[in-house]
Amino acid sequence: MKIVVLDGYALNPGDLSWQGFEEFGEVTVYERTSFTDKSEIIERIGDAEAILTNKTPIDEEILAAVPQLKYIGVIATGYNVVDIEAAEQRNIPVTNIPAYGTDAVAQFTFALLLEIANQVGVHNVSVHQGEWQESVDFTYQKTPLMELQGKTLGLIGYGEIAHATAVIAHAFNMKVIYWNHRPKEAQAEWAQQVSMEELYQQSDIISLHVPQTAETQEMINQESIAKMKDGVILLNTARGGLLDEAAVAEALNEGKIFAAGVDVVSSEPMSKDNPLLTAKNCFITPHIAWRPLETRERLMAIAVDNFAAFLAGKEKNVVNKRA
Repeated sequence: MKIVVLDGYALNPGDLSWQGFEEFGEVTVYERTSFTDKSEIIERIGDAEAILTNKTPIDEEILAAVPQLKYIGVIATGYNVVDIEAAEQRNIPVTNIPAYGTDAVAQFTFALLLEIANQVGVHNVSVHQGEWQESVDFTYQKTPLMELQGKTLGLIGYGEIAHATAVIAHAFNMKVIYWNHRPKEAQAEWAQQVSMEELYQQSDIISLHVPQTAETQEMINQESIAKMKDGVILLNTARGGLLDEAAVAEALNEGKIFAAGVDVVSSEPMSKDNPLLTAKNCFITPHIAWRPLETRERLMAIAVDNFAAFLAGKEKNVVNKRA
């Protein structure tokens, strides 16, 4: 069987192996494929019967041009890069990788929060630039510092990553509240479900953990920000499209939002004119919460297992319905 990996670099920049897939057939790996040039995508798929994609889009037009395709493996949790309906019509299973990065993303969410609270990076640079050596005092600070103990963390969405984040917050003696689109009992007595309005009003820190859908697109906007506490901290390790970035930037510059920590933006790679780039107190990282080696090893193993199950007629982690 011919297998094509359309954008392998994100998962495997050279520190992993594709051997698990090579055991099933001939594997061609492209480190990157254009997200916009459909002719390149079609050409690279060629006569392959199975493809793996992370962010390379697969739509109706592309699927129509590769009728021999039998399997699409999305090497990520989110699968909105694939036209699911078009795949269903062709009886092509689409699989994803659920829950592989739960702890890594929760850890990174708190890394952003701790950087905002303690500004370790700023003070490290200050010392290396000689400011401590020249100081007349044994201690100084460049920015406000804060304790997390006693503060309220509001989680929008309460899936596995949100729960893992809540566990960390509880260890810091924070109060945890959450909103979920369906009523969902917390896995711990110290986490309280509230309405969205209550979450906005009560939270000192708000962290986003919902998928990007038509309902959640730009859910953090001027209207919702106005309902939040003055000086709120906003964290987003979910999807960039959850934010109205212009509204968030404006709120940062005006001080309504004290600080934001974002690992995702609406268009990636980030555009040079993204308003968050010039907003005050906005901490931005390049979509790396999921990228620890251990996390990617787990992702690769699940991707191989998904494909092996497909070949054995025992499909798993299939996200689309088929005839």
